[in-house]
Amino acid sequence: MSHPGPDAGERVPLSCPSCSPYEATVHEVLKPGGHVTVRCTECSHVHKEKLEIEKEVQKDVIVSQEGDSIRTTVDAPPDETIAVGEEFIVDTPEAIMQVRITSIEVGEEQRVDESKVEDVDTIWTRVVDNVSVGVTVNPKDGRRDETRSLKVQVPGDFEFRVGETEEFGDEKFYIKSIQVRDDAGNYRFDQFDQDGDMVYAKDVKRVYGRDETSSAWSAW
Repeated sequence: MSHPGPDAGERVPLSCPSCSPYEATVHEVLKPGGHVTVRCTECSHVHKEKLEIEKEVQKDVIVSQEGDSIRTTVDAPPDETIAVGEEFIVDTPEAIMQVRITSIEVGEEQRVDESKVEDVDTIWTRVVDNVSVGVTVNPKDGRRDETRSLKVQVPGDFEFRVGETEEFGDEKFYIKSIQVRDDAGNYRFDQFDQDGDMVYAKDVKRVYGRDETSSAWSAW
């Protein structure tokens, strides 16, 4: 939960009646209270302001990455509406991560796609700043019994594009089509197969490619 107001020494954005009546400048809190005493860091003018600090509530967040899950919390205004597909930053003991909401739990065994924060029990998320993408690779000669699967680790904003050839270490494949995740809401289709079609890695459910790895086609 957030405290009712800023403490002494905190910095807050406020307009200054002396040097900046219309644009906010950084102010240092000198004395907390109902009417806070602040000092403008631009001109050092001291004045009192009544600060309305929006109340926040703490909610449980489950963060999933590569099959592992960790539990943390996030503070948010109770009247704010959140929805599946939205992204935000969480601060965990392991790292600060960008996550996407995959499910919202509002009661026991009850999941919704959208809810006010005050009604939420648990927010289920997955990490999207660094992701693991599954790739199904078919041989050049089309033999399905030689099809294989692999995973590549990439930044969430990495662009997979149909018609392009990607190389990861010893793996090299031509992208034939891309399947989009259910929680990615910015795409017209759930699968793309036209040259030039692009999907960000964090939105990819699976990439389908043709093997271009030279060593895979050496004579037996």
